[in-house]
Amino acid sequence: MKKTLGSILLFVFIVILISSCAPEAICAEDVATQKAYGFFGGLIHGVLLPFAVFGKMFGINTGIYAVNNTGLLYWLGYFIGIGTIGGGGAYGGSRRRRK
Repeated sequence: MKKTLGSILLFVFIVILISSCAPEAICAEDVATQKAYGFFGGLIHGVLLPFAVFGKMFGINTGIYAVNNTGLLYWLGYFIGIGTIGGGGAYGGSRRRRK
């Protein structure tokens, strides 16, 4: 029982710690003064997406994506980051177990 409670508390602590790295919600005035995120920024934000969503469920004010991005390269990195966490397309949907 104590081991399970400790594991749950450790998991919650790690999720909150990681969700604090998610892009913050910003005002329109702040967009002009901040640098634009590129491919690697999108990659990091894509990897952090599940943790940001988890934080949003508990009322933490985090952004899901960066408003001030470079466009195509940011979104390419973002979706690659999501695929990295999601297990990848074809591999995640495989019917046979790989050995």
